Amino acid sequence: MADPVVASHLSLVLKAHPTISSPSQFLLQQHSKPMASSLNSAASLRLFASSSSSSSAAARLSLRSTSLSFSSSLKSLAFSTLSRHKRGSAVSVSSTGGFSSVASPKCAASDPDQLKSAREDIKELLKSKFCHPILVRLGWHDAGTYNKNIEEWPRRGGANGSLRFEVELKHAANAGLVNALNLLQHIKDKYSGVTYADLFQLASATAIEEAGGPKIPMKYGRVDVSRPNECPEEGRLPAAGPPSPADHLREVFYRMGLNDKEIVALSGAHTLGRSRPDRSGWGKPETKYTKDGPGAPGGQSWTVQWLKFDNSYFKDIKAKRDEDLLVLPTDAVLFEDPSFKVYAEKYAEDQETFFKDYAEAHAKLSNLGAKFNPPED
Repeated sequence: MADPVVASHLSLVLKAHPTISSPSQFLLQQHSKPMASSLNSAASLRLFASSSSSSSAAARLSLRSTSLSFSSSLKSLAFSTLSRHKRGSAVSVSSTGGFSSVASPKCAASDPDQLKSAREDIKELLKSKFCHPILVRLGWHDAGTYNKNIEEWPRRGGANGSLRFEVELKHAANAGLVNALNLLQHIKDKYSGVTYADLFQLASATAIEEAGGPKIPMKYGRVDVSRPNECPEEGRLPAAGPPSPADHLREVFYRMGLNDKEIVALSGAHTLGRSRPDRSGWGKPETKYTKDGPGAPGGQSWTVQWLKFDNSYFKDIKAKRDEDLLVLPTDAVLFEDPSFKVYAEKYAEDQETFFKDYAEAHAKLSNLGAKFNPPED
């Protein structure tokens, strides 16, 4: 028997998508073959990492799960269509980790109740998989392709869920992020009313908070891109070892509309995670801090307690006394460049200031390039 939700809203759904002649056409457009990659590790590379090799042209196929039934897919489409006509409750994450009504854009692209439930599932995932670093990196890399000089969405890049497509996952800077997508896919399947763009940013902010970091003032309602050809071109993310690290960081982050303080604050997220030479070309295969995990063992971390978010990244780079801790050229330059050094020195001494500035910078990054539904005022 046909689902009553589908039956009652089918005509509205098709009217809202004039280029789609039938429900089956929509499903064929929206669901392609899933990537047959197994989950090898929940450990992270550096949050923004790149190798020197260029990616070969990749087949464009969506990683959207095909486990959704015809009925549930139409329900999701019906919800998306109806949300354009109904303004939902304003949603943001409160300081206690729950959701509350506040003065932020009303969330129609994602269902508020499903966002709340998805956050709880992400917290359980973090407890069992110790995947905080790679989830932070996933959110950063989806948003970090933003170009402030391009107005058109989605060509401008940014937080739009494009990183779920294989063509973008195969960019050199995104090596290993298919593991993060695999970790979250069952949550996306469970909560079809949450967009990929929102899920990636929700997971990133939740990982920071659950690792002991500051509460991130997030907002939700990001719209997803729908096709692989809407992914940004390769080369928009930072490299780990450019010839002129300070110039490179400014070139990339200024293009996003970020400043020196935000560059240094965001770099402090390397207090979490490890770099794996088989993915990024940087770091040791293992150290005394990583050989036993948690999670998959190996890699080289920036800090001793690489699953704890604090200001030890700045302290350890400044001290330079432990050869088992990673310092990339883009890390070292934070204490060499005169402008960067002002903030790096401050954060090494004052964790409270670091947390405040980091939370603001992370929230700003998470919104870059996003198209919100309903639109922002």
